[in-house]
Amino acid sequence: MNRGFYTIMAAQFFSSLADNALLFVAIDLLITMKSPAWITPLLKFLFVLFYVLLAAFVGAFADALPKGRVMFYANLVKIFGCALLFYEVHPLAAYAIVGIGAAIYSPAKYGILTELLPPEKLVAANGWIEGLTISSIILGTVMGGALVSDRAESIMLGWDIGIGNAAYGALMIVGVLYIVAAGFNLRIPLTGCVYPHQERNPIRLIEDFANCCMVLWRDKLGQISLAVTTLFWGTGATLQFIVLEWAKQAMGMSYEKATTMVGLVGLGVTVGAIMSARMITLRKSLSVIPLGIAMGFMVMTMAFIHTPLIAYPMLIVIGALAGFFVVPMNALLQHRGHVLMSAGHSIAVQNFNENLSILVMLAMYSLMLRMDLALNTIIILFGLFLSGTMIAIKRLHVANQREHDSLALIGEHKH
Repeated sequence: MNRGFYTIMAAQFFSSLADNALLFVAIDLLITMKSPAWITPLLKFLFVLFYVLLAAFVGAFADALPKGRVMFYANLVKIFGCALLFYEVHPLAAYAIVGIGAAIYSPAKYGILTELLPPEKLVAANGWIEGLTISSIILGTVMGGALVSDRAESIMLGWDIGIGNAAYGALMIVGVLYIVAAGFNLRIPLTGCVYPHQERNPIRLIEDFANCCMVLWRDKLGQISLAVTTLFWGTGATLQFIVLEWAKQAMGMSYEKATTMVGLVGLGVTVGAIMSARMITLRKSLSVIPLGIAMGFMVMTMAFIHTPLIAYPMLIVIGALAGFFVVPMNALLQHRGHVLMSAGHSIAVQNFNENLSILVMLAMYSLMLRMDLALNTIIILFGLFLSGTMIAIKRLHVANQREHDSLALIGEHKH
């Protein structure tokens, strides 16, 4: 891996760290405001909404300019969103602005990998990027919880810099992380990759994006990898909130301690991602699908666990299964997308589908909370949905293979 790759990793780490720390600071602000429980998942919902709404445009934007520059502009938008919380803008609105920055950031972040590295290094690169992203989620989760703890509040109120309350101190620290990420963005090298002139007509962009979606979903390898990553991100985002609530209800933990439980899942994902990057090649990427089925059954066991000693390793195992199966799928999807269309466009298609999945699953979770369903019922339904969907994807893959083998035999008979 070259120096440019490590610069991208550093930029991604600090930007993602800030995003995740800010999420948990915003959750604490909602708790302080005494918002009902079903409002909390809407923070992530509104953050992700712009990935879906802007999907047709951000891919073209990422391909129109050097990707390091695009990432820098995106970080400026995130800094603006974070700053709005200082002026007591509602956390839902401010975090939605951060989501606009994240939506612009993502196609550039992943698209530049295919410009910098050959296909055979994509699984390893994805392992590093996913591992680092999940590490930033773990640290961001724990950091967000720590920043709003009573201990941090007493420390920050003791600083002689005119901080009126602990929330402002937490927001200042998150803002510094975004500024560090922006500094790394400016050091990302030019790859020399120039794409054809990008379309600017919104209607044409939407038509082009819809066409790219159809191309990827019709591709036999693309549809399987896209289905798996779409499911993974939807379940992963929802699992964050389920674990947070489960730690508070089943274990009687405080908000700060509950955030460390979310961090344990992330720790497992990091371990799984690193193992997968070392053990699974692009050619063998589809062999990991059964791990997704196992993950669904593991999630269901949460409903029967009430002691931290059993909960800790179980959450790490759930994360490890997720990390191990998503990294090869992500690399395969990027490779197919790069072969079938440009890097920025393929990542935008991926983001659209994955974040649409997050929106649907968070909305369903929020609705179930609004209906006052028991948390254990939600956990069982969630696990059944995950395993059932992965079984359906596995069957589709087997059917695709049979069709491919049949066509190959017909071709041989013709010759």
